Amino acid sequence: TMSAGTPKSLPSSGQKSIHDISHPLSSEDTILTPSPDLPNTSSIGEKDLSLPNGTPVDTSSPASSSSLLNRLQLDDDLDGETRDLFVAVDDPKKHVSTMETYITYRVTTKTTRTEFDLPEYSVRRRYQDFDWLRNKLEESQPTHLIPPLPEKFVMKGVVDRFSEEFVETRRRALDKFLRRIADHPVLSFNEHFNVFLSAKDLNSYKKQGMALLTKMGESVKYVTGGYKLRGRPLEFAAMGDYLDMFTQKLGTIDRIAQRIIKEQSEYLVELREYGPVYSTWAAAETELQEPLEGVSGCVANCCTALEELTEDMSEDFLPVLREYVLYVESMKNVLKKRDQVQAEYEAKLEAVAFRKEERTGVPTDVEKCQDRVECFNADLKADWDRWQNNKRQDFRQLLTGMADKNIQCYEKCLAAWESIVPLLQDKQDAKGETN
Repeated sequence: TMSAGTPKSLPSSGQKSIHDISHPLSSEDTILTPSPDLPNTSSIGEKDLSLPNGTPVDTSSPASSSSLLNRLQLDDDLDGETRDLFVAVDDPKKHVSTMETYITYRVTTKTTRTEFDLPEYSVRRRYQDFDWLRNKLEESQPTHLIPPLPEKFVMKGVVDRFSEEFVETRRRALDKFLRRIADHPVLSFNEHFNVFLSAKDLNSYKKQGMALLTKMGESVKYVTGGYKLRGRPLEFAAMGDYLDMFTQKLGTIDRIAQRIIKEQSEYLVELREYGPVYSTWAAAETELQEPLEGVSGCVANCCTALEELTEDMSEDFLPVLREYVLYVESMKNVLKKRDQVQAEYEAKLEAVAFRKEERTGVPTDVEKCQDRVECFNADLKADWDRWQNNKRQDFRQLLTGMADKNIQCYEKCLAAWESIVPLLQDKQDAKGETN
């Protein structure tokens, strides 16, 4: 999904003071700065534009990284919560040894939480460390939706996993992964997350083996497949149906978008051959030299604009779709775990009824199982609401960014073609005066 050409080598951004790092969720940047997961874009020209509802859009603000995105203020962005933990992933570095070559990323943390010994941390982590964290979160917080990681294996079409483009795409995905955990009211207090952010030597912690799981984690972990669920409650059945529909829509959009990218790339090859023909023609046509050169330059400008649009689809649009496909799989796994706990509860309840023993109350193990079901249901519904809120924000920003990029592309092409009209008119006027 990368643009054509030789991949750029990965530069080192060097060390920066943590005080110089402006976290994407910091309060001073919340309103005016679009999501860091979306590309920075420049103003789209001098013409006045307006949104479909008639709201004017200022395209000339130098402080704006995306004119449309800044006009679209996400009123539910912070959801009224007070942030006390900020995490950022940056400064990827390539490490080469005799055994392997890999990339590490700097993970910086600022916090006022008392669970941390220090207010600031800066550690380096590689992909497998992020993978370890996610596995630990799944083990110890089975009732919660764990955000997805970018896929471990190189995506189709990517040749060099150490290229600057690939590493940057992964860095942004890892940054989003940690921020989603940091914003979660339960996951952000997980012991493993604390260690991941603060431990200088994470490997020694990993070698301690299986960390203690919560009682809830153990109960879910050892539920066997012997229990069969009679049927999901309607609200959870509706969740499953929605996830199936959402996955299908994302898959269709992803396939079509990849075809569009392929066709645009082929069109770009033609354009790169098309423009220079006018330049060689101009050399043999003194009277038409200037307008022919103008057409050649115009095609070159259109070529650049389309290339930028294609790169944006490959590097910014498609990764968000894929993240949500993985998110759906995570949500389906949590639903399955919930079903297992409910099936266990139903089986125990039936066993008690079958024995027909006279009891003054429900057996303790059945009550505990009922508590687990209620806990699972509450956690899952809370995470579902949080996920839907994040999804709404992400796709509003993604689609607004896509609109902004398309407007930029067509504004540039329009300006390029308009620029050669005076050249043609000048020739016609001069010809008229001669006659």
